[in-house]
Amino acid sequence: METHGTSPASAANFRMIDIAEKKDTVRRAVASGVFSAHRDTLARIRDRTLPKGDALALAEVAGIQGAKRTSDLLPLCHPLSLTSVRVWTEFSEVALRVFCEAKTIGKTGVEMEALCGVSAALLCIYDLTKGIDPVLKIGNILLETKEGGKSGTWMHPESTLLKNTGDKPQEKSQKKSMLLNGLNAAVITLSDRCFRNESEDFSGPAAKHWLEDNGAHIQETLLLPDDSLRLQNEITRVLNENPPSLILTTGGTGLSPRDITPETLLNLCREFHGREIPGIGECLRQSGSQYTDHAWLSRSIAVMIQNTLIVCLPGNPKAVREGLEAIGKLIRHSLHIANGGSHP
Repeated sequence: METHGTSPASAANFRMIDIAEKKDTVRRAVASGVFSAHRDTLARIRDRTLPKGDALALAEVAGIQGAKRTSDLLPLCHPLSLTSVRVWTEFSEVALRVFCEAKTIGKTGVEMEALCGVSAALLCIYDLTKGIDPVLKIGNILLETKEGGKSGTWMHPESTLLKNTGDKPQEKSQKKSMLLNGLNAAVITLSDRCFRNESEDFSGPAAKHWLEDNGAHIQETLLLPDDSLRLQNEITRVLNENPPSLILTTGGTGLSPRDITPETLLNLCREFHGREIPGIGECLRQSGSQYTDHAWLSRSIAVMIQNTLIVCLPGNPKAVREGLEAIGKLIRHSLHIANGGSHP
């Protein structure tokens, strides 16, 4: 029998993307889908009285199993070592929405794992329910959000996790963090262009929003040019008038001739007989390097002056949010120790 090679035009050209050069980062994804049925059927699911057993409990197991088997079902998905899979449900009068959250530390995202997990959970509920109600429907499956990697955080425009709070999305199920509850803070942005109204300041508001989301009270916000004397005078004024527990500066941590924030803070630290905290700067660079190698060029530092912690952050709003997520617990603990507290 004569055989013919497949022509290049018709040859399948599938390939698994090479992720060898990508960095390991914390990855997270949440997917959701909807199960629709008669009110009485939904009531039996909610009350866990179906003939086949507890659909909600088994759907949780099925969702976890589905997320773990994603690479077996989808040929080009990389096998991932999942660090966490969580499945939960929310009832309405006419539907049941199922969520699946998947997490890993790796070189590629977990979107498909979350989507496979929610699909498996929905099918499990369908299987356990079809015996009492054939008029069932599953659908509206979507990726709610994904986090990690170079692109950072993304949310679907129709995400059910979006809460209408201006232009800043939040998760409904996620309560406001109390990490910095009761802490007074000030935010200072350093930027010549923003000070001259040639550009809009995004890094200062990013720091302010993060602090407020974590329970802190914003005592003062300032926008200054990249001027060492001006910055030194303003911080001195704040410390003498009404010292907050925390001062965050954004901008001026790079290598350009006008980037003077770290030097200014170190001079103030010496003048007030304060102490530098090298670990916080190292943590900021280490966490930032998960997203970009340029983070290693940042000269971010932290100092403790009297009982006020001062942290200088980069001028990029994304780097501000990622940096504060990395050092948030360190902020609270360093202030606890500086005020006479003990290590746990």
